[in-house]
Formats: sequence, C-alpha cells, structure tokens
Amino acid sequence: MPDIFVAKKENPPTGGDKTEVKKILKHTPRGKARHKLPGHRHNPLSAFFYFPDPDGVHFVAQDQEEKIILLLRRHPVTNIPWIVITIVMLFAPAVLSFFPIIEFLPERFQFIAVVGWYLVTTAFAFEKFLSWFFNVYIVTDERIFDVDFVNLVYREIAEANIDQIQDVNVKMGSAIRTLFNYGDILIQTASAQPNIEFEACPDPDRAAQVIRELRVEEEQEKIEGRVR
Repeated sequence: MPDIFVAKKENPPTGGDKTEVKKILKHTPRGKARHKLPGHRHNPLSAFFYFPDPDGVHFVAQDQEEKIILLLRRHPVTNIPWIVITIVMLFAPAVLSFFPIIEFLPERFQFIAVVGWYLVTTAFAFEKFLSWFFNVYIVTDERIFDVDFVNLVYREIAEANIDQIQDVNVKMGSAIRTLFNYGDILIQTASAQPNIEFEACPDPDRAAQVIRELRVEEEQEKIEGRVR
C-alpha cells in the first residue's frame, strides 16, 4: 500500500496569493529549515493537507529533494453512504431476530451465523475506510500523483511531471458538492496518462490554483534556464 504516514506537523501556510508557492519554494532553503513553515495544524484524517510535515508524510518513489505541496483525499462527506450501510448491517441481526429466518438452524449454528455476519460487517467497514484513507492525490514541486488503492496487495499510480500539465479544470456539478465545497479536478497532461482526475476533493478551487501556480513557476524556471 502507499507508504504514507501522517504525524504531528508544523502549521502550513494559508492564503491565495498567486506567488505564495513560488516564494516559499524559492526563498526557503533546502533541508530541515525548509520544513518549518507557518500555518495551522491538521487532523491526521484530514482530506486537505497544504504543505504537510515532510517528517510525517511521505510516499513510495519520492525523490530526496522532492517536496510535497498538497496531499488530498476525497471529502469526508463521501463516506456517509458506506457508514450508513455499516450501521444498518450492525443492527440487522437484532431486527431479524423478530423474524424466524434462521430459526431452523441449531442454536450453536445460529450463534456462528451471527458472529460471521458481524465479521463480514467489520471487514466491509474496514475495507471502505482503507479505500478512502489510501486513495490519495499528491502534488509535489515536481510531479502530480493519483494513487488508487484497490486492496491490500494492489494499487494503481498515475503520475505526470508539473511541466507536462496542459490544463486544469474544476467540476462541481451538484448542490451537495457546492454546499460542502468539494468537486473534481480534471488535469490534462502531455504524459502517457493524458488525463488525471482528482475526485471529490475538498476546496477544489484552491487546490487547482496551487497546481496552476506550480505550472507557471515551472515554465518560468525553464525560461530563466534558457536565458542563462
């Protein structure tokens, strides 16, 4: 599974200044000093991490000098359907006790059937939680990643370099998404994966703006490199 861990973090910077990302990356020295960025603390189960603590958040195949700018998950409200299903499954045996569905079984087998049902319920809830927790979208100062957690032994990762990004669009699409401020970020790239989609991200406009700023910064660095 993706090697992502969240520990205590220093407060990341906030704000929508267009040059914010560039200033931090340009004027903060590499190494430990660069990790100490101002801002506010995050819950480990947060769906929106802006400049997460590099000592607490990392991923497989991360370069030594590569800095994570954004770590996103699906908005927590998207977990409501499976949470409701889990609650219904937990109370199902109590409700079904009023109906003679398994009365034909010996008492011992009835007990085993109920225990088996709760084991299935636990496995269902655990799998759904892991799917939400480890399906992440990562934006670094060099690349973007879409990590799809399929199960404990299989994952899919789509990536593209920042300089390969061609267009970034945000799609909200419903009253619920507008109310809770989450949506999809559609990223068109010139890589082997032509389209990368960050689904149901919280505060998608802010996240998309950060990606656009990184792309502009990358283009400026290329121009400055040519001039030199």
